[in-house]
Amino acid sequence: MSSSDIIVIGGGIAGLSAASALSAHAKVTVVEAEEAVGYHSSGRSATMLHYALGDPLVRALTLASRPFFEAPPSEFADVPLGHRMPVLIHAREDELAALDQLDADIAPFAVLERVGEEGVLELCPVIRTGEGGAVAGLVDRNGIRLDPHALLQGHARALRHKGGEIITNARVSALQRAGGAWTVTTERGQTFSAPTIINAAGAWADAVAELAGLGRMGLKPLRRTIITFEGPEGEDVSNWPFAKTVGDELYFAPESGRLFASPMDEVPTDPCDAQPDEYEVALAAHRVQERTTMKVGRIHSRWAGLRTFAPDRHLIAGFDPRAEGFFWLAGQGGFGLQTSPAMAAIVVSLIAGTPWPVEAVTAGELSPVRFLG
Repeated sequence: MSSSDIIVIGGGIAGLSAASALSAHAKVTVVEAEEAVGYHSSGRSATMLHYALGDPLVRALTLASRPFFEAPPSEFADVPLGHRMPVLIHAREDELAALDQLDADIAPFAVLERVGEEGVLELCPVIRTGEGGAVAGLVDRNGIRLDPHALLQGHARALRHKGGEIITNARVSALQRAGGAWTVTTERGQTFSAPTIINAAGAWADAVAELAGLGRMGLKPLRRTIITFEGPEGEDVSNWPFAKTVGDELYFAPESGRLFASPMDEVPTDPCDAQPDEYEVALAAHRVQERTTMKVGRIHSRWAGLRTFAPDRHLIAGFDPRAEGFFWLAGQGGFGLQTSPAMAAIVVSLIAGTPWPVEAVTAGELSPVRFLG
């Protein structure tokens, strides 16, 4: 049996970032069910840091995370974790009230610029304007396109450098608490022991809790679909922004010389290796053609990922009072990457007792206790 101070179940961005941060205070082992870290969600994310997601809590966590991405710790070497990409939120005439509200909501967190049709087209010449098209937009010129693989591998290196380890192909099949420690058993018969376990299993977090004899939190995995396709012939799309409708209808952005787009679908599903559905693939192409002047020809690639939400769509971080040493880190939804540095610091504060890192967020807002009646 391998012994540690902390076992993290799940090698997505939430689990890995928390593990690498905690490894400065304790011996940490990450057990990941798949053959690689970040397999189901983190590695399939559109990975933009912007403030048009979530609510004030999510935006506060995003703002607190930004310095990490702009000046990564030394153990991340010189690998950039992202690059600047403007964010353009565009709206039709009948969506202007929603744009005004979003402007007011984001203003405390980012410097925004209001533009009309001309400004929209200057940033992204294919946005459909005029009758039935966009008439105004909000621009955040300091958005960051994050690199999920650089983030995941950076945290993995940092964890190993500090004496931690990552065990892949280690799907947990049993959890037991005895003698002041948890024993984690995998389907391959491996066993690991630690006083504290962190349940960072993403879409499988409720299933892990049930193995520990706890009830479900009501986490909801939702599938999201992405397509990539060629931009207009002869057009250099590399400097285009991350463009999003003011409502949750469509976003698209440059992707390795092509464009990617999502219909922002949220399809309830069981925890699984999510695969794109033909309806959502067609919906993505349709919405691109409805909101822009582009025609989607051959779809170059398509994929889907799971975004798992708590019932109130806020992240969960904290000890479960029903089981000693059982820590929840779940419900990252669509904002796990952009909030991961702040959330890792919060996990360290709650477990290792370091100062609370995000003044605008309280421990109670994240605690699993809020779902326990």
